[in-house]
Amino acid sequence: MRLATDPRRGCLARDGKKKGFKEIFTVEILSEIDELVGAPIDGWDFEAIEVAARREALRVASLAVARRLNADDSDHPGAYLPCRRCAGQARYAGRREKVFTTALGQMTLNRAYYHCEHCGAGFCPRDGTLSLEGSYLSPHVLRMVGIVGARVSFEEGHDLLYKLAGIDVPTTEVEREAERLGCQIVEDERRVTDPDTSGELPPTLYMGLDGTGVPMRASELVDRHGKQHDGSSKTREVKLVTVWSAQGRDKEGAPVRDEGSVTYSAAIESAASRDTDKDLSLFAQRVGREAARRRFEQAGRRVVLGDGATWIWNIATELFPGAIQIVDRFHVNEHLGTVGKALYGPGTDLAERWTHERCTELKAGKIDAVLAGLSAHFSVKEARDCHNYIKTNRDRMRYDQFHAAGLCTSSAVVESGCKRVIAMRLKQGGMFWTVGGANAITALRCCCLSGRFEDFWERRALRPAG
Repeated sequence: MRLATDPRRGCLARDGKKKGFKEIFTVEILSEIDELVGAPIDGWDFEAIEVAARREALRVASLAVARRLNADDSDHPGAYLPCRRCAGQARYAGRREKVFTTALGQMTLNRAYYHCEHCGAGFCPRDGTLSLEGSYLSPHVLRMVGIVGARVSFEEGHDLLYKLAGIDVPTTEVEREAERLGCQIVEDERRVTDPDTSGELPPTLYMGLDGTGVPMRASELVDRHGKQHDGSSKTREVKLVTVWSAQGRDKEGAPVRDEGSVTYSAAIESAASRDTDKDLSLFAQRVGREAARRRFEQAGRRVVLGDGATWIWNIATELFPGAIQIVDRFHVNEHLGTVGKALYGPGTDLAERWTHERCTELKAGKIDAVLAGLSAHFSVKEARDCHNYIKTNRDRMRYDQFHAAGLCTSSAVVESGCKRVIAMRLKQGGMFWTVGGANAITALRCCCLSGRFEDFWERRALRPAG
């Protein structure tokens, strides 16, 4: 809750004296605490005293703040104010009470109310001034709801708010307000693409692209084809772009992701586009915005990592034609492992030996040898599929050259991002999402995990009311 600093308003003063509020507040708090701790110290239940003292201090503070706000009628500057919805004039229609949930507890505020007869809209100017508009949650409580909503289920969020802060926000309201905040972040992400110049630009930047399925409500899956035995789908794919640097090295000299360098952006969006389309696909636009924020195009070396999905390389080629494209080496190893099992049986020594030989050739850059080893077994479908996969992406599998240049050849960061950003929050047991709800919570989680929540919150606070 932002309090006026205008000296003419006294800033939480009583009778125009700045010390009045502080003195009265202190006296009331001390009086309440004296009553709580009157017993001999040896008989104290200190935890009970902590809880009770905190509760009483907050109750007194809530009453004091409400009293100060309700005594101020400056939110009634005249009989009419411009309507916030249309071009008409809204007429003063008295004062209205509303109970808000704040970090201090429940608080009843009495505000001037204006109503527009032209469009039927009504509003309270003070709600906008105090960032209370459209919600019964105070700004600080809404921030807490956003933080828990990004990290845990809505029910767990309700429990955490109550157990840790003593704030009772029903589970349904945690869901509604977290998703509402997430929708604001969705719009903010589209609007704000200013490059982050807070730190030095690393000489090499990596970008990873991937996707993972999220369980959806049946209404979101009508006529959608999927991987179920009957051709139906239970999920929608959330596509994720992540950017990071890896200037550090491990004991063997391999690149290591730099702490705090990873950012995420993700949504259920299409990556498909036709050659005749004027605009990029929605997800390609998202990739472009994240690249702009991270100054990806300005880096001396730009690397795009992913698996063999065609949409990944289409976006990389279209947006970053000069970037180095690398297929995750461990993803290729998995394909070779599948072939080994198909040839010699799962868990057999022959399967493991054949797979190890092909993976060793792959790491050494001997692509022709790997292809030859697969060609010898063209009667097996898995071998044919893997041969085609490697042949199509062989320029992205020059692992000997990539290692010599000190580059990452693993997309572990983006795969970890799919688990950390999406799976840990949106793929828990019993969860089924709408597209809008999934995108809102995904945006909220990406914002928090990318270290951008405070910047978003500042921009939100500076937006004009209404």
